[in-house]
Amino acid sequence: MSKLSAFLILFLGLVSASRCPSSFSIPRSDAVDHVNALIGNGGDTPNGSGGMIPSTAPPFAMTRWVAQTHENYVSVTPYNHTAKAIHGFQGTHQPAIWMGESGQVVVVPGTGQQIKSRFDERGLVFSNATEVITPSYYCVDLQVGNGEVILAEQSATSRVGHLRFTFPPKAPPYVLLEATRPTALTSIPTNITYPLGSVAIDPARREITGTNSERQDWIITPTSTATSAGHFRGYFCARFDTAFAAWGVAQNGSVRAGADAGMGSLLSGYARFAEGTRAVSVRVGVSFISVDQARRNLDAEIPDGVQLEETARRTRTAWAEKLDRVTLEGATEEDKEVFYTAFFHSLQYPYEQDEGGHYYSGYDNTVHKGVSYTGYSIWDTFRAEWAWLILFAPERVPGMITSMLQDYKEGGWLPMWKNIVGTHADSLIAEAVIKGVDGFDMGLAWEAAYKDGTIPPDNDWNTSYSDREENVGYEVRAGLSSVYAEKGWVADDVHSESASRTLDYAYDDYALYRLADALGKSADVVNALRGRAMSAPFTLFNNATGFMEARNASGAWAGADAGWTEGDKWAYSFDVVHDVPALVRHRGGNASFVRSLDDHFDGGHNDHSNEPSHHIPYLYALAGAASKTQERVREIAKANYNNTPTGLSGNEDCGQMSAWYMFSALGFYPVNPVSGEYVVGSPFFDRITLNLPGQAKPLTITAEGAASARYVRALTVNGQAVVWPILRHEQIAAGGDVRFEMSDIPETWGGVTESL
Repeated sequence: MSKLSAFLILFLGLVSASRCPSSFSIPRSDAVDHVNALIGNGGDTPNGSGGMIPSTAPPFAMTRWVAQTHENYVSVTPYNHTAKAIHGFQGTHQPAIWMGESGQVVVVPGTGQQIKSRFDERGLVFSNATEVITPSYYCVDLQVGNGEVILAEQSATSRVGHLRFTFPPKAPPYVLLEATRPTALTSIPTNITYPLGSVAIDPARREITGTNSERQDWIITPTSTATSAGHFRGYFCARFDTAFAAWGVAQNGSVRAGADAGMGSLLSGYARFAEGTRAVSVRVGVSFISVDQARRNLDAEIPDGVQLEETARRTRTAWAEKLDRVTLEGATEEDKEVFYTAFFHSLQYPYEQDEGGHYYSGYDNTVHKGVSYTGYSIWDTFRAEWAWLILFAPERVPGMITSMLQDYKEGGWLPMWKNIVGTHADSLIAEAVIKGVDGFDMGLAWEAAYKDGTIPPDNDWNTSYSDREENVGYEVRAGLSSVYAEKGWVADDVHSESASRTLDYAYDDYALYRLADALGKSADVVNALRGRAMSAPFTLFNNATGFMEARNASGAWAGADAGWTEGDKWAYSFDVVHDVPALVRHRGGNASFVRSLDDHFDGGHNDHSNEPSHHIPYLYALAGAASKTQERVREIAKANYNNTPTGLSGNEDCGQMSAWYMFSALGFYPVNPVSGEYVVGSPFFDRITLNLPGQAKPLTITAEGAASARYVRALTVNGQAVVWPILRHEQIAAGGDVRFEMSDIPETWGGVTESL
């Protein structure tokens, strides 16, 4: 083979595998270039390996755009890397894999005389080798037959998708906008009296507009807001840069050429373009308020004349501004992909819901003035994701809390998804206050959080609140009036998931205590909340078995396997993060507690794929066995994170899986989020530099040799020795110098319990 032939083969291979033009790699960013958006998109089920998609959108975007390989619904993503065909490009509002889609729109390119609108007939074969996947730009070759392809390119701003299709030279091109799917798939509530969806075509404006009433989680809407929430709609305005040669409406597989409007299910509008048209760009503004607002969003974010390259540059710049704040030294290429993809995941939720200074509220079916976010997944994200946002997106946190307070004003309670337990919005607010966040209504925040801890839900004695139970109101602190307030536990023969609820409520009471104390509330209130927080967990501790167990209203034990949420007695028996010393005493002291942790891990009981286990490896350090925390953290990181599509062992859960990895890589983790403290573990890299927003100096974490030496011999912060494995928030939040001295063997730093 000649040198020229070898070069051509290499060049063509590089072009097919990574064809991202240099114009889509500006600004330069090593961090953004190491995002592998396929991490967490594989596995036997999406729920088992992250449930993430390779979407293009800026941080916290209202809408994420992704190639559509599947019709998504609860526990099914719109894209999976194993698929062989792409059926369009979807603007998705699915906030997590286990929550449903809402108000989506799909853009579908095609060629030929026949308009193909049905999902199963419009798919175009593709190869992963032709995909370019980045946070700001996506492209792929779609096969249309006879060796010809449509080059599909995609970028997006928060509320506008920007797509460009380059068609083969001879086939008549068209682009279709799918407004609604089949009614059977969407499961629209029966109390909706208006059409499922609509489309309208305006050739003079080169626009296709529409509405979509799909909201797959309507079935678990609290009854107190079901009527107003039933009026939810998504709206879109798609504007093309090319004149329409023809147009029409496709519905239920039938095509009405020349029609300029339609209503109902399985509905699309389309535009044909003159034969020989090569490139067509379309910008799709979306809204939760109106078609007019979708049009305003389009004009505000990607006005006429803006090229796809500029949209991608702006979105890449937004990612670089965040991800470049962390630099890693001593990390492998795989390490970088895992870390920066985790960072990418952590800045997707909660997502923006306000538009032009206004937002639609499903609580009262009204448009309000203000900022709004949604997609909190608080039961998951209160553990570490929220702490990460406080460090890296502090400019967003006041608006996120204000949005939660608006939920309280309009719906009566702080937000919680009905398939979770506990009122952990209390924790989010308390942690923010304790860490110095302001810019929101403190008085209203206290009122809302205190209501969580003192007011039971309606019909408290007679509602089980099982997972995704239908036709019930807000469950908030279910059991508060039945048993918990008086005896300290939630009764298993009254409420589902009772033992998990009890432990979650105790932690939330601790968060309320810390908030009350920080806000200068009366001693009676402070002491009452603290007393309940400290006593409630141990009403479940069965001295005879050494485990937490659910109890019935009578006080009788309900059984070791009863009453748990996404965990078991092993995980939850370590779930008293706000009073670990008392937990250690109940389990026989430091040495006994460490042995119980060993039994937990060595017996295969630790399930890192779900959040109740995330803090457990750090408990060794709080019992004087810091070296064992260092061992376990490294083992968990290696076993549960890598740079492949199956690189997350469990559901990403709106950033929590990734937040665990990133904090652990830094060398510390917020075991008790509202304590304002972090428990020290084992940093992963030689040096990490963090340029935290708003701080004059960086935070540097040095741990030379960390890749091979997992144990800590010594630790200093700004030159001061740290002898107990705890860092305070104020030691890191303004920048500083954290230095670990690492070792190949277990050291006595942080305690010697393991040698007892």
